[in-house]
Amino acid sequence: MHPSPQPPELTVVADEDLRETVVGTEILHRGRLGDFRIDTVRFSDGRESSREILGHPGAVAIVALDPEDRVLLVRQWRTAAGRVLLEIPAGTLDLVDPVARSIEDPGRAARRELEEETGYRATTWRKLAAFWTVPGFATELMHLYLATDLSPALGDRLGPDEDERLELVRLPWAEAGAAVERGDICDAKSIVGLFWLARLKSSGQA
Repeated sequence: MHPSPQPPELTVVADEDLRETVVGTEILHRGRLGDFRIDTVRFSDGRESSREILGHPGAVAIVALDPEDRVLLVRQWRTAAGRVLLEIPAGTLDLVDPVARSIEDPGRAARRELEEETGYRATTWRKLAAFWTVPGFATELMHLYLATDLSPALGDRLGPDEDERLELVRLPWAEAGAAVERGDICDAKSIVGLFWLARLKSSGQA
């Protein structure tokens, strides 16, 4: 009888041995959402390589829950995906000072984006997480919030950007989670947000 194969031993590599130091940058294009660049990086052993990077200021995404336990979602055309997607409200952080490259506070941006995209304001806010959307090539850090105690923004309501066409959709939170499992909602930030909401609901925290 042959002995069962043993799994390979786990090797722990120090962070410093994995670090890549940027030693040069070439800006290819400065766009509205960020810079497209090529970074030259040096490994800990002295070798060099290149990384294609989208420098992004970051973004916010909001899980907005109304008094009927419905999640506010928006339908919009996404050219990169080539289709209409159903998503939680979200948006890019504004550059407060383009010269210093300083960005607006994510909590403030979340309130603005919720009102612009859904027409609602929230009294209660809770930050759930922050996560890198595509760390292989972009610097976008997404800040995820839970917004509750919603009420319509009347009078001086902020509207969507001129280039945005949005349809507001309300789904019971459990149905929204089921839509993720069916593949009807396939946007990454929405999947993260709705699964996080389901975890909070199951533990009685939302």
